[in-house]
Amino acid sequence: MKKTYFERAIFLSWYCSKRDCAFCYLSSKKTNQDPIKDRRSQASVLAEAIICKACKWKIEFLSSGCDSFSDLELFEIIKNIYEITKQKQWLNIGFLNKKQLELFKPYITGVCGAVECINPKLREKLCPSKPLWQIEKMFSYCNELNLKKAITIIIGLGEKIGDFETLKEFINKHKIDRITFYRLKPQKATIFENKEGPKTEYYVEWIKKTRKEFPHMEIIAGSWLTHLDEISLLLKAGADSITKFPSIRKFNTIYAKRIEEECKKANRILVSSLTKKPEINIKNEIEKLGINEKLKKEVEKALAKYIKKMEKIKE
Repeated sequence: MKKTYFERAIFLSWYCSKRDCAFCYLSSKKTNQDPIKDRRSQASVLAEAIICKACKWKIEFLSSGCDSFSDLELFEIIKNIYEITKQKQWLNIGFLNKKQLELFKPYITGVCGAVECINPKLREKLCPSKPLWQIEKMFSYCNELNLKKAITIIIGLGEKIGDFETLKEFINKHKIDRITFYRLKPQKATIFENKEGPKTEYYVEWIKKTRKEFPHMEIIAGSWLTHLDEISLLLKAGADSITKFPSIRKFNTIYAKRIEEECKKANRILVSSLTKKPEINIKNEIEKLGINEKLKKEVEKALAKYIKKMEKIKE
């Protein structure tokens, strides 16, 4: 049986300097944002990384809105997460220039370009402040620095299955190593609020076509609590891993158990644990980190809070 992992994206900040992607909940917020106030604490981020390690959840990527941190702040976060996991990470934080990539290179595998919609005319309307050429420029820097490249695609934004040919061309052109597919989750106060997400059959078709054309590519597929019964179909169609599940908040719930059942249905071994309490020596994990004592105490407090949340009896 093939092994499958749950992959959890670690979100770093709610701030985004662009904030006009039509499908994103941030586009609905009318008040001004603050890059300092709207970020997570580093303690909570590091605690989450420790949880991921203990539960054998792969970190899909480190994610944030554009321009959320200074380069040195990001470097510190990336380095500390590497110290926890002993694995280089993927970044999905907008456009990065060559100087930034050189700084982060010791601790990253590669970067993810938020392509989202592959239909060029549609994408111009949906992501006006994130032109595709910026992502392509970032990928050219990756080629120079020998870093890997990934993209994200949201299914259900108005594209058609015929647009797969454009996706195929893009993957071949940039030699993409990994792709994450998401199904559209309509957000309130956006243009998609009253729309329906894609049908499962249509979503599965995108995975199936990608696997057929790219047999060795890493494919990650995201679903939602309302569509967990499609996970086995996504895996059978060719997805390697699954993502987009609130694994801490919904740990050991009927939803988590359903995912494990879906993996079995697809004849997969789910290596990641979504229901078994992780064994974590909090003191030991924190002492390994090369951080100051104040931050260590904050990480310990955040970690204890997460563990307590995961231990609660859930319906």
